[in-house]
Amino acid sequence: MTNTTTPPTTSGVQGITEADIANYLANTPGFFERHAELLSAVQLSSPHGARAVSLQERQMQMLRERIKGLEARIMDMVRHSQDNVTIADRLQRYTRAILLTADAQALPARMVDALRHEFQIPQAAIRLWGLDAAQAGAAYTLAAGDDIQRFAASLTQPYCGVNAGFEAAEWVDESASMASMAMIPLRQGDVCFGLLVLASPDPTRYAADMGTEFLTRLGEVTAAALSRLRPDSAEAAP
Repeated sequence: MTNTTTPPTTSGVQGITEADIANYLANTPGFFERHAELLSAVQLSSPHGARAVSLQERQMQMLRERIKGLEARIMDMVRHSQDNVTIADRLQRYTRAILLTADAQALPARMVDALRHEFQIPQAAIRLWGLDAAQAGAAYTLAAGDDIQRFAASLTQPYCGVNAGFEAAEWVDESASMASMAMIPLRQGDVCFGLLVLASPDPTRYAADMGTEFLTRLGEVTAAALSRLRPDSAEAAP
């Protein structure tokens, strides 16, 4: 005698995929209203343990997790907004210090002091070239080699990263302790006439992958003020 097992009925099921079921449920909002008992009957595994939970409870867990994620994003937005306000205030005080400096030749030293104070920058220096002989001997006009001048002129945005043997690294105090640096070209029109150097013993302070928009704006403000020292500044003024 041969035993035979009747195969399960598959009429109406063959060819239906999970995507078909998901699409049906998504486009048939009244399904669970007509079959409300399924909300508690369907059991799902909990992500917080081995126990099974109902569809309703799992949905609530997912909503709670989504809310937590949104709350974290909101807190990040608030923190970034506060950081931006702080930076804007510091830039405003830096600009004010520049505007209150009547003696143009006192500007570079005043800028370095303001940068170190307002932005907590451990090391900073400004070096300018192409100025008239009357300013020779000032700290900001000390020799800058042709290589660093060409490098500064080639920058399309501030350089941030480690010191790769740059001459400009020697311009700051205690250069041996430098672990990261930023070099910001100073331009008047298309002419690069100097370099603003910021440095820190912290290797992450000026990372190669950091955004440079703020440093660019800082360089623009600094260059605009220092252009007063250039011999052709009067001719270039509108």
